[in-house]
Amino acid sequence: MSKTYETGHSKNVANLQKLIEQISVYTAYNPPVENLTVVSLNTLYTDSLALVNEIEEKRSANKIAIHNRKQAFENLKSLTTKIINHLDILNLKNGQFEQAKAINRLIQGSSKKVKFEDEDVKTASTSRQSYTQLADNFSKLLQILTTIDSYIPNTEELKFENLSSYHANLVSTTQAVNQTEAVFNTKLIERDTKLYADNTGLYSIAQNVKKYVKSVYGASSQEFSNVSKIKFTSK
Repeated sequence: MSKTYETGHSKNVANLQKLIEQISVYTAYNPPVENLTVVSLNTLYTDSLALVNEIEEKRSANKIAIHNRKQAFENLKSLTTKIINHLDILNLKNGQFEQAKAINRLIQGSSKKVKFEDEDVKTASTSRQSYTQLADNFSKLLQILTTIDSYIPNTEELKFENLSSYHANLVSTTQAVNQTEAVFNTKLIERDTKLYADNTGLYSIAQNVKKYVKSVYGASSQEFSNVSKIKFTSK
């Protein structure tokens, strides 16, 4: 994800404060519209700043969850291979080994489609499905193991109870990504409304402040020149 993701939004909030400081010294600034008053603008600034900061907190929580999921899934392919290698020495009947190998092929193949790194929001849904499928296929492999009486490995990581715990971790870390992503996306919607909604968003209000100063002091006035230099960008 781009390192400049919040630059424009944060800049708009910072420039709103500059605009407020400028119009606060204009003795003739007394707009008849409530959301253009200095009091309302200060509230808008406070709320917008808090929202932008909260978004960064939610973004950070999501990135941590993604990192934790990456760590959880990193050993899945090698662990599954070890399970198959162990099953290979048990002389299994009734196609159990073939079933296990088929699931292993799905895990090995599916994992190649997953980039084990932070995803951009645009690719999150595809990646989420891949991780979910990997965990589901591993669960199916565990189900096969429950039907094999001779599966009694001495290696700790291959013992069924440890494999079950590992699977639970795969599921929980994936759920954490989904949950933090949902919260983060909700906050992005709130931000877009607060900053860019028609007529009521920060951008529209800032433009109207400039228009009011222009109407009071004139287009060629220094007062209007001062506020017109404070730039705001639309989404």
